[in-house]
Amino acid sequence: MKTRFLFLIGILAFGFQAFGQTEWAYKTFYDTRIVNGQSVETNDKGVMKMVISHRFGRLNGGPYELFGLDDANMRMGFDYGITKWLTIGVGRSSFQKLYDGSAKVKFLSQSKGDKNMPISASFFTNVNINSLKFTDLERKNYATSRFGYSYQLLLARKFHDRFSFQLMPTMVHRNLVATAAEKHDVFSIGAAARVLLTKHFTLNAEYYYTLPNQLAEPYKNSLSIGFDVDTKGHVFQLHFTNSRGMAEQPFLTETTGDWLKGDIHFGFNITRDFKITGRKYRPSKE
Repeated sequence: MKTRFLFLIGILAFGFQAFGQTEWAYKTFYDTRIVNGQSVETNDKGVMKMVISHRFGRLNGGPYELFGLDDANMRMGFDYGITKWLTIGVGRSSFQKLYDGSAKVKFLSQSKGDKNMPISASFFTNVNINSLKFTDLERKNYATSRFGYSYQLLLARKFHDRFSFQLMPTMVHRNLVATAAEKHDVFSIGAAARVLLTKHFTLNAEYYYTLPNQLAEPYKNSLSIGFDVDTKGHVFQLHFTNSRGMAEQPFLTETTGDWLKGDIHFGFNITRDFKITGRKYRPSKE
């Protein structure tokens, strides 16, 4: 009798525990970047992510330029998870000799069950510093003219294990613009999708539409298509894009490539995670 009673108590306890469970969306995107732009994901607490990115020249450079491989820009960056919802980062690009610093706050996590939230959401901001020498020495050049700032709201939903979608309302502020026809504040809306092809292989795409009358010719909207290969501790991202810059201001406001003319850059991102503090690293399922 006592054994049956204890067995019944165990069944009831398990039932109440199952009733109160929350299932969190896991890996809405494989990495913190989709191609050029940010995903809703943040680092786990205590995890340092090293990001090495390359963008080669244009494919329409032909055999003489080895289809762009003779010309390359690179960026090296480090992102650190202060908490599981706050990541900070720094980076340096050879393109425009650009330095960047960033912060991303994840304030909503998609879930169902005891806690029901239909989307994940993060806020991302960064500062870019162009360290190229000033070319117009006749004007008054200020140190603040080198600065640009970006602000993004990242809204994502994992509809299925094989499909995720994200929207990115964005504003870029530039302290210095090239012509009077350009705006200091540039507003755009981005959209991105991830399709899972195999367990460790995804197809990604992202597009940013800039609202009219903010940029002068020959600037274009940024379009990128690529693949993620997920391995233990590494994510390899191979992609094609009409943007050469790898920080927010260059690829959002200074893209000049035209896909229809073959102005396409092959590139890749390689990321490696290192557990700096706390217990042995295990990816979070939140």
